[in-house]
Amino acid sequence: MIFGDQTKLGHVLKHKEARAVLFRQDPGLEGQDYVLQFKKMMTLGDYLASLPESARAALLRELSPLQEQSESASLESRADYDVDGPGRATASAAWPSTAERWGVFELSLDGPDHGNPYVDVALAAEFTHAEGAAATAQGFYDGAGRYYVRFMPEQEGEWTFRTRSNARSLDNLRGGFTVTAPAAGNHGPVRVKDRFHFAYADGTRYIPVGTTCYAWTHQEEALEEQTLETLASSPFNKLRMCVFPKAYLYNANEPPRYPYEGSLEEGWDYTRFQPAFFRHLEQRIAQLGELGIEADLILFHAYDRWGFSEMGAATDDLYVRYVTARLSAYRHIWWSMANEYDLMWDKETEDWERMASLVTSADPHGHLISIHNCNPFYDYSRPWITHCSVQRQDVYRTAEYTDEWRQRWGKPIVLDECAYEGNVETGWGNISGEEMTRRCWEGAVRGGYVGHGETYLHPEDILWWSKGGELHGTSPARIGFLRGILEEGPESGIGPLPKSVMDWDVPIGGVADSYLLYYFGFNRPSFRVFTMKPGVRYTVDVIDTWNMTIERQPVEYEGSFRIDLPGREYMAVRLIRVDQAPRPNIPLDKEN
Repeated sequence: MIFGDQTKLGHVLKHKEARAVLFRQDPGLEGQDYVLQFKKMMTLGDYLASLPESARAALLRELSPLQEQSESASLESRADYDVDGPGRATASAAWPSTAERWGVFELSLDGPDHGNPYVDVALAAEFTHAEGAAATAQGFYDGAGRYYVRFMPEQEGEWTFRTRSNARSLDNLRGGFTVTAPAAGNHGPVRVKDRFHFAYADGTRYIPVGTTCYAWTHQEEALEEQTLETLASSPFNKLRMCVFPKAYLYNANEPPRYPYEGSLEEGWDYTRFQPAFFRHLEQRIAQLGELGIEADLILFHAYDRWGFSEMGAATDDLYVRYVTARLSAYRHIWWSMANEYDLMWDKETEDWERMASLVTSADPHGHLISIHNCNPFYDYSRPWITHCSVQRQDVYRTAEYTDEWRQRWGKPIVLDECAYEGNVETGWGNISGEEMTRRCWEGAVRGGYVGHGETYLHPEDILWWSKGGELHGTSPARIGFLRGILEEGPESGIGPLPKSVMDWDVPIGGVADSYLLYYFGFNRPSFRVFTMKPGVRYTVDVIDTWNMTIERQPVEYEGSFRIDLPGREYMAVRLIRVDQAPRPNIPLDKEN
């Protein structure tokens, strides 16, 4: 198809010869990856309209003999693969005799390595529990003739497996193993609970307190180890991170390893993965699990100079199937189809729907899954989406929308990007620690979960939000304090509560009549009169969310009563019904 006015500029830039033409006619574009990322969504007609008439005509003359590149053919396993190979079920196989519940059971097999096993070979295993439960896990090729199938058993007791493959030596291998009780700290994968909240599979409450380190696994080893050390002493129990490396502001370094064979200069072979890249990724994911941190894994993003965001549908599907097969057995994986899906010019809604279907059908464990926006929201009512992964919609008002979003979609609201504490030049990355903390509280009392990020300038461009390293801000300790408040809160979680005419100026969260949390944010009253249901007594705590103190009032209250406040910002008041057996106070030995 010839390039036309409605062709996205991204298709021009993706075409090697057309890209050279564009850069020759408009030299200012070359090397401006950050600018081009946004221009790719323009149509060619819109771009041409921005040029002088002479430049427009010259560009059209050179583009006219060129055509848009066609999509790659489907990449499917071969029905005729290995027809002359070894006999059926003859491959060498190894597996452990036991595995813990919600742990990773790994079946290792030595098989054929001719052709391209990443594409040519299909492998799966059917797992069956003694009492009848069954599931199918997909296998994957790890190079050098080695294959794996990973499975997360969700029931204790005796299990058997049987492999299925178009490679005869890998087909119909059978075995069994025993699943034991989970080890201490293993609560299973996180699921949605009570529509708007979360719990681990064993019923233990999970309150997501997230942060973002997009490209932390694409740095040198010492920096990655420092990131893990920082996380170990942080309040965060969820981390947003990318599979692919990132090219963006303050992200100019090349990663130590790449996901595919080939090179940027000579091109990538999108049909051949680099196992070392994925082994490194899963090592870091496993280490997050040891720290009790959920890995919110971003499968695609637009901040790319290597071409991984523009691979085409067939190679996208191959990649999605491969990643799901390698990682779905890790109990602490969350799937994020994309960070800022709407910036990815080469993908339409039908592409996201197709790939989400691939992930959910290939993941036998039903991990949480969502997709993240930049500007317009994705349709979070789609049945495959378990929770809403949201970016701010306004420079100022952000977490204040939480209760509205809960009503709109009826799913948990995880505000993964409310802006970042820091001092970079752009508005998404220079709010104060006080404002970051305020947004986290604002979202919490409205029944949602607001995530953290940090973008303080660094002489070596080591900004936490992308590369990790150390935290420098003042909000993490305060977010940890909030986490403690929430963990001490009602077992059912906090939801937004209806307000009387006297409470128009303050958000209230909790459980009606039994647990109420008022958050005053940047307002600073010197006192507050509370009017509660007659005959119900409450303990009252005055909470300074910035100085991290809780002051229990000396008497119990009922009916209408006045509570004196210090007249400063970021105060909260907690009311707990006396017969609800109030929990102990949070320790007050916080720093910073």
